Amino acid sequence: MDSIKYPIGAFELPKEITQKHINTYIEELRRFPYLLEEAVKQCPPNILNLTYREGGWTIAQIVHHLADVNMNSFIRCKLALTEENPMVKPYEETLWAELPEAKDFYIAPSLYIINGVYWRWWKLLRTLALEDFEKTYQHPQSGQKVSI
Repeated sequence: MDSIKYPIGAFELPKEITQKHINTYIEELRRFPYLLEEAVKQCPPNILNLTYREGGWTIAQIVHHLADVNMNSFIRCKLALTEENPMVKPYEETLWAELPEAKDFYIAPSLYIINGVYWRWWKLLRTLALEDFEKTYQHPQSGQKVSI
């Protein structure tokens, strides 16, 4: 099931994050909106409403989810930068994906959100000192401190 759920493999966090890792991640962040748009721009609505695995989200739901999750992640990053280990608010991703606007095949607004959020996030991260990436927020469900 994991090979279907994570077709390119699950993310593995390096034991130690270096400046080289950070630079690579920031560059990937800059490129992601363009790569996503290139991947979906030619998809007709009937394709956007397909799932790639049984019981999974449609392509459109995944794009809308990417807008949702990255807005939340950007805000969590800003909270960690401006407050001392703030407690963040979790949300039910699976329920959000079932809301009517998240099931709509029209993905342009979510692509605009992703483009805007990623640009601002990229701009912010490029200005941070290495020690800023050690700032944290608290996740209430796991109890973990999560660093930027």
